[in-house]
Amino acid sequence: MFKDLLASKFAEYQTFVRRRMVEDQIAARGVRDGRVLEAMGKVRRHAFVDEYLRTRAYEDHPLPIDEGQTISQPYMVALTAELLELKGSEKVLEIGTGSGYQTAVLAELAGELYTVEIFPSLAEKASAALSAQGYRGIKFRTGDGADGWPEHAPYDAIVLSCAAPAVPEGLFAQLGPDGRLAAPVGEADGPQKLTLFSRDGAGFRERSVADVRFVPMLRRRDR
Repeated sequence: MFKDLLASKFAEYQTFVRRRMVEDQIAARGVRDGRVLEAMGKVRRHAFVDEYLRTRAYEDHPLPIDEGQTISQPYMVALTAELLELKGSEKVLEIGTGSGYQTAVLAELAGELYTVEIFPSLAEKASAALSAQGYRGIKFRTGDGADGWPEHAPYDAIVLSCAAPAVPEGLFAQLGPDGRLAAPVGEADGPQKLTLFSRDGAGFRERSVADVRFVPMLRRRDR
């Protein structure tokens, strides 16, 4: 009975700090999309980090996960999601599953979700965490993110959770008409910009959104 009471109190606390996270870290910085704010308030970030980090899950910064990677800052997940302008029916490709946290947020916002992760251990752990949180129907692939997932293209939106000096051309090729691609662009040890690319006929419009710091995109040859 004591364990049940403790679990109930912990759940109440997590709900409270998650609401504060949305208000103080996300909405206060200018994210206005109601669907994004609702998703950020619903997804349990503490379920996607190791147990020793769960009391820090709603802090305003990235946290470490396995394989030298990170779970992104909540604000950055929300900002990136807002840039995609998802209405609920879109097919989305995520490059870099990582912990599965951003994947869960995208699953709340999109119609179909495909996600690619280069580390098999991370893909397996993220899949288990997402399943435990009730997410079904997400398609997982282990492989190079630069290759995307051409078999299921075109996508209405593509999001990268890792930085590259330039977005791989193959990903642009997988973006559908009026599609949007959000990616951190820059060198691993240099300036990076969160950049939005919007398909405009045969070309793309490009807009720099914010200075960021993301882990670099890896290829199989880098591992």
